[in-house]
Amino acid sequence: MPKITVLPHATLAPEGAVVDAPTGTSICEALLDHGIEIEHACDQSAACTTCHCIVRKGLDTLNEAGENEEDLLDRAWGLEAQSRLSCQAIVGEQDLTVDIPKYTINHAKENH
Repeated sequence: MPKITVLPHATLAPEGAVVDAPTGTSICEALLDHGIEIEHACDQSAACTTCHCIVRKGLDTLNEAGENEEDLLDRAWGLEAQSRLSCQAIVGEQDLTVDIPKYTINHAKENH
């Protein structure tokens, strides 16, 4: 089973983490299943950018990003060439290393 290495994130994974990720699940699902509470304001429906992550290793083993995902990513904070919406990035056969950006653009959360 592939593993996802999560680089240290101040609030979500201060020490970093390594989680098992069944092939065919999204990065978002795998992280949530292991208690890493990555934001997903649209309930993983590809309607926001709160689950944005940067795939530092293994990007080429994921499914290809669709046009809707690419359009949304243009609005993500801290966009990089290896950026994906974790709810749309489906784990393949190989291990991944991901970086969760320090900030997200979550308008619902900002209003509270």
